[in-house]
Amino acid sequence: MNKETPIIFSKSVRGKVGCTLPSLDVPDLELSKFISSDLLRSDEVGLPEITEPEVMRHFVNLSTKNHHIDKDIFPLGSCTMKYNPKINEHIASLNQFSGIHPNKSDKYCQPAIRIVYELEQMLKKITGMSAFTLQPSAGSQGEFVGLLLMRKYHEINNNLNKNIVLIPESAHGTNPASVILAGYKPVELGTDGRGRVDMDDLKSKINDDVAGMMLTQPNTLGLFEDRISEISDLIHDVDGIMYMDGANLNALIGLSKPADMGFDITHINLHKTFSTPHGGGGPGSGPIGVVDKLKDMLICYSNRTCCGSAPSSSNITSCCCICRYTESISICINFCYC
Repeated sequence: MNKETPIIFSKSVRGKVGCTLPSLDVPDLELSKFISSDLLRSDEVGLPEITEPEVMRHFVNLSTKNHHIDKDIFPLGSCTMKYNPKINEHIASLNQFSGIHPNKSDKYCQPAIRIVYELEQMLKKITGMSAFTLQPSAGSQGEFVGLLLMRKYHEINNNLNKNIVLIPESAHGTNPASVILAGYKPVELGTDGRGRVDMDDLKSKINDDVAGMMLTQPNTLGLFEDRISEISDLIHDVDGIMYMDGANLNALIGLSKPADMGFDITHINLHKTFSTPHGGGGPGSGPIGVVDKLKDMLICYSNRTCCGSAPSSSNITSCCCICRYTESISICINFCYC
């Protein structure tokens, strides 16, 4: 039942006391002797005057307006993981993970680094990719990083004419937006009568200007692109890069791997697939996995070297996070779920 909750000030009664403070056991000094007068208030703060039970009831009533796991399953569709075990969030809240300072020395962060490293290994096994970076803080960031990798690949291989990325008309809106931000032109592909990519339309739009293709698998209609091998071959024939949007990866885990379908890059929305409670301000995480020919362009999250060897600055794609531990809490939740 939706119950209207009035603002807390409307419950205020002058003189009502919410708590009793102990008697002062230190000298009572004038603040003006220590703090400049222009920094001190000249009038009352104006806080509500209510009892402690009223404060508790007010905020509990407000909290019930939020949707949470104890009420029901999350209703947001594919954008929210439906099962968020509380134990995962409890472990992630431990101070060893939640209290890490961004500039803390690696020497004192070894448990967190180990979790990051082991999660990368799990994601490689799940997807078949050769290397991962956990730096992207959201699916949209993951998309952008993936497209920067695509662009860097073509720069290194002197494919300077490539300026098109093919995207199905059913794609999520962030796909064309990311393509444009990365400096490419999105070209829309039609849908056939079965709800999959129209192969005739695809073949008519493939040429040497195609840098790659972004494809959600299964697609946003919830259908598996069953001609994925043929699609990948067509893109690879013009030295294009196959990018998989992992928004619906839940449907593939344990059944098939993106690398086996011909994808060169895949991003994973860990906040969808591995139990991070997303939405309403919840954390996001969008790691990028790549095949062997792209791995030297990644800056690996768990190691300052690139996938075991010192990175070449000319090949590295720009990072999207300046802090190595930005996603440590979210990643810990994902690790527990795996």
